[in-house]
Amino acid sequence: MSIERRTLGTQSPLEVSTMGLGCMGMSEFYGTGDEPDAIATIDRALDLGVTFLDTADMYGPFTNEQLVGKAIARRRDEVQLATKFGNERLPDGTMVGINGRPEYVRRAADASLQRLGVDHIDLYYQHRVDKTVPIEDTVGAMAELVQAGKVRHLGLSEASAENIRRAHAVHPITALQTEYSLFTRDLEDEILPTIRELRIGLVPYSPLGRGMLTGAITSPSSLDDGDARRSGYFPRFVGDALDANLSLVAKVRELAETKGCAPGQLALAWVLAQGDDVVPIPGTKRVRYLEENIAAADVTLTTQDLAALEAAVPKGAVAGERYGDMSSIDD
Repeated sequence: MSIERRTLGTQSPLEVSTMGLGCMGMSEFYGTGDEPDAIATIDRALDLGVTFLDTADMYGPFTNEQLVGKAIARRRDEVQLATKFGNERLPDGTMVGINGRPEYVRRAADASLQRLGVDHIDLYYQHRVDKTVPIEDTVGAMAELVQAGKVRHLGLSEASAENIRRAHAVHPITALQTEYSLFTRDLEDEILPTIRELRIGLVPYSPLGRGMLTGAITSPSSLDDGDARRSGYFPRFVGDALDANLSLVAKVRELAETKGCAPGQLALAWVLAQGDDVVPIPGTKRVRYLEENIAAADVTLTTQDLAALEAAVPKGAVAGERYGDMSSIDD
């Protein structure tokens, strides 16, 4: 079992593994974390060639970067390390707000470098666009980090097409990270054509619909009590919306059985099939799910398979918003 490579961006290209590993859930949001299991998962990912690791300062807060830094300490040269700034939190977890001020960019980068225990970040994203600060100012400060050698490549997350263009005019943007899966396809209307025109790579987070497309979630009780997906913060997992969405998952499961793979593998294969400029970062904190996800790269989809999946889960068919509060999403 191993995985191939893809390149994000062209003006400032970054070669990464065809699939990355989202590390957020190892520390927060998706139930209780277990540091030894998380470190073992990261170690196994690197062994299998999954070298593109994704974290952010807000995860924990702060503790996920420390965890990732600990896990890669002896293998830094193998890793393409991505982290993010912009969702400002206090140490007790309180959300302060979105911060894109240049002075904060510099301070956040230095703090991330220290927590990660590295001398540079391979891909540094603005986690959310600060609508009170011109994006040119934020990206200008990020570009200074590149000039200083603290950051190698720049990225944006959940940015609008207009702000992607404005940012890219200041400094080449290597990748856009945004939610993208069979369950979330709104970026296909304007954002995907824009980044393809500018030749910016796409890094889909939650490519398994926050785990729903794996088929492992059958009711709210499938999730731990402390799992944020049980709250109104994720409307797709609540009430009638959950029932409607699980009926879509059932159709994916039927198609997966025909292909001889797991439903999550089929859903990931669909994302991978959207282009060689697409590098999903499914998150997990367990080795067995990591290995299952990696095997999705070996699932080949025909034109008929793709058509069947899109018929099973039509664009826009999913019930509920991505988040209970969509105000932080740039539009």
